Amino acid sequence: MHIHILGICGTFMGSLAVLARELGHTVTGADQGVYPPMSTQLEAQGIHLMEGYSDSHLEPEPDLVLIGNAMSRGNVEVEAVLNRNIDYMSGPEWLAREVLRHRWVLAVAGTHGKTTTTSMLLWILEQAGFEPGYLVGGVPRDFPVSARLGNSDFFVIEADEYDSAFFDKRSKFIHYRPHTLILNNLEFDHADIFDNVEAIERQFHHLVRTVPSQGLIIRPTVDPHLDKALDMGCWSAVQDTAIGSETPRTSDWRAELLSEDGSRFMVIHHEQPVAMLKWSQTGMHNVRNALAAIAAARHVGVTPDHAVAALCRFSGVKRRMELIAEVGGVRVYDDFAHHPTAIATTLEGLRAQVGDEPIVALIEPRSNTMKQGVHQQTLLPSAAVADRVLWANLNDMAWLPALVAEWQSGHDDTGHHGVENSVEALINRVLDDLPSPCHIVIMSNGGFGGIHGKLVAELERIQG
Repeated sequence: MHIHILGICGTFMGSLAVLARELGHTVTGADQGVYPPMSTQLEAQGIHLMEGYSDSHLEPEPDLVLIGNAMSRGNVEVEAVLNRNIDYMSGPEWLAREVLRHRWVLAVAGTHGKTTTTSMLLWILEQAGFEPGYLVGGVPRDFPVSARLGNSDFFVIEADEYDSAFFDKRSKFIHYRPHTLILNNLEFDHADIFDNVEAIERQFHHLVRTVPSQGLIIRPTVDPHLDKALDMGCWSAVQDTAIGSETPRTSDWRAELLSEDGSRFMVIHHEQPVAMLKWSQTGMHNVRNALAAIAAARHVGVTPDHAVAALCRFSGVKRRMELIAEVGGVRVYDDFAHHPTAIATTLEGLRAQVGDEPIVALIEPRSNTMKQGVHQQTLLPSAAVADRVLWANLNDMAWLPALVAEWQSGHDDTGHHGVENSVEALINRVLDDLPSPCHIVIMSNGGFGGIHGKLVAELERIQG
């Protein structure tokens, strides 16, 4: 079968392309703005990519078109599919029908940490010999591709709450029917499709409805929005996780920190120490991710000590505090954070690791939610632990420079925050009086105008 994918370079649709190719289908695809790592992964799989959208991409006519949720009516290729009556469906529906049916699905949902937690759980099962199938919304360092069919009944998937397609406004994860479900957290995001956090709670509740009574839901002890989603009705066993004594009641799973940055902690199960984890990851968010992955793995038979042994060798995920260069004492990291909570937890984790060494954050508010200015009140405070923060206004958002100006008028540390309208201006400003050693964190959920390579090249030129 010839399957053509619209929006193929998105992390989800690109992963579907890999699975379809592994099933033996001929796969082609089109996207606007093709860039690594997904484009290189797809080309290595023998998948033909087409830049932009055109009705000519449908010649010869494919047997099926998978339409990504970034596609809308008016797109020339979408219109051609409809007018020519070519068979089409959403990516999540195809995945559920062709890959997930009759498998034990372990799904990871939540506003933050989905990709990392999915990769942790996948790595644990892989090291335990399960050979699971998987789909990760990123590129895990421990695996060559972002998706595979696997050689067992188990399938690990990152479960996104974003909508399925322009013709199916249900969240993607409604299609997956997990037997083991991790709910990492729940906050307001995706303001382009959800009116408020209550609408997201409702979608998470719909996901909870699909978990069988013999299944398991894993969640943090403290999360009021998850409380509301579960209070609407829950028919499955629930286990909760916590760090230290953050909750007055006993949790099923708890981490007792042995190092302030989260690089060492004891795993406590039903108040009994079961294993000590010492690893290369840092930050409280990764401690929580690990606890959830350990609990989910135990549900399918992996003991906590074996799970911890696997996580000691966990390499992480590309674009999650990925060290991309070190030039003359300046360390440059790439991170996917694009929500105030993710920005704060990522920077706090780095601060705990590097102590008083200077941190410079370069942040691009790029998501549809950010562009609408939904998180204005918490955006600048989220980067408080950084010594300098430069905001990229590449989409000419009027509220961003106004927000920075208002901050500066009310604070003495006027040099803490700045805003620039181009990548070149950002680089010039960050290099002005740059201390050494220091840590530069580039944060965006997109390509950020190629700033990563340009900044490193300029650092190397200066050092040379």
